[in-house]
Amino acid sequence: MFLTISTTGTEERPATDLGFLLHKHPGKSQAFSTSYGTAHVLYPEADDERCTAALLLEVDTVALVRRGKGKGRGGAPDAALAQYVNDRPYAASSLLAVALSAVFSSAMRGVCNARPERAGQPLPLRIEVPALPARGGPGLVGRLFEPLGWTVTAEPVALDTEFPEWGDSRYVHLVLASRTLTLAEALRHLYVLLPVLDDAKHYWVAPDEVDKLLRAGEGWLPDHPEQKLITSRYLARRWSLTREAMERLELVRLAEADDSAVEEIDNAVAAEAETEERPTPLAVQRRDAIVTALTESGAARVLDLGCGQGQLVQALLKDPRFTEIVGVDVSARALTIAARRLKLDRMGERQAARVQLFQGSLSYTDNRLKGYDAAVLSEVIEHLDLPRLPALEYAVFGAARPRTVLVTTPNVEYNVRWETLPAGHVRHGDHRFEWTREEFRAWAHAVAERHGYEVEFRPVGPDDPEVGPPTQMAVFRMRDSNEKEAKAA
Repeated sequence: MFLTISTTGTEERPATDLGFLLHKHPGKSQAFSTSYGTAHVLYPEADDERCTAALLLEVDTVALVRRGKGKGRGGAPDAALAQYVNDRPYAASSLLAVALSAVFSSAMRGVCNARPERAGQPLPLRIEVPALPARGGPGLVGRLFEPLGWTVTAEPVALDTEFPEWGDSRYVHLVLASRTLTLAEALRHLYVLLPVLDDAKHYWVAPDEVDKLLRAGEGWLPDHPEQKLITSRYLARRWSLTREAMERLELVRLAEADDSAVEEIDNAVAAEAETEERPTPLAVQRRDAIVTALTESGAARVLDLGCGQGQLVQALLKDPRFTEIVGVDVSARALTIAARRLKLDRMGERQAARVQLFQGSLSYTDNRLKGYDAAVLSEVIEHLDLPRLPALEYAVFGAARPRTVLVTTPNVEYNVRWETLPAGHVRHGDHRFEWTREEFRAWAHAVAERHGYEVEFRPVGPDDPEVGPPTQMAVFRMRDSNEKEAKAA
């Protein structure tokens, strides 16, 4: 992938001053190592009348794949192929934007010790990007660059010139021209808008990206008509970072309108007075919701199926209403950790009589699970392969048949709200699936119908009006007629 930056000049102001502004000698070809390959800077033409600098990024596709490892299972089905067959080596993207920042960092800041007077002067500039992904088409390209003083030519690239009936690709051949911008302004525009048009970033978007955006957008982003779109796409649609950036941009706009410093406006609360409460972890909210549902059911003897390291068992032991608590897990190591957490070897006799841990698989019927008031499957079903779910269903609802069964599982619709979760990935590498609210409800209703239960659904965690809660819980209650039969049996 590459782009070219061209300018024209006169004898008094030769075009070769571009080399001083970029801090790269026109008579040399230079190479710079980056995280994803090698960036080359060369000058196809350089004289007093016209000078062109080219930035060519040679992407190391193997390094790109290796640095993308460790994302966990459950991604898009074509992810394995897409990491090898993609446009990253050829189309301008965030890779090229990062190379711009790394290779032309001084020029982007407007620093030029050799020609300081030229750094702040507008130049006749022509920038060409032969292959630019444009999610939004040529119209969006114009809406992004034209308000900044660019004359924009964005020609769609045909999918195949031999077959024009196939139509255009999502790429454009971009040419920008301006006589009113400095080189530093031009580079900052490219640094922000190249990844915005590509609408994808090759690296993890951390909170410091907000600072990078505001630095590069200084002087133009606060008043840009597409500010919200630029901010959201640049920050990979991470809503909390986007909100923070928008708030800070609004402060900048207000400060400029009032001819004041940002600090003079944003001074309502002293920094040391900030007392934001930490949100309750979702795992704690989930345990609280389970304990509440168990209390409402009147259960005294409870099974924790897939108990893991015993956090729920520990919480239930604190409430004397639960007279018998049994933790079951297929992992011997998890049970060892649970026993250590509960301090079973030091527990008093009366307390120890209330709790029991044993190893078992939920894919098989087990007579030890019969006769209990309630059973809990907390974040368990998503760890099973879908073909094995019917076996678990029968072992719990058909054979053990507790009066109440609580099932919690992630709501995949909420995953877009997790800032640390890449798009298309599940929350844990061992999750075989994650269901939407509709899928979970369909499964739960079918289970209830087959085994004589009624089912109610409850949100766990903040219930987002668009995507629902992070965890969904089904409360199964045995129908009265079936409960009498179960007691008789």
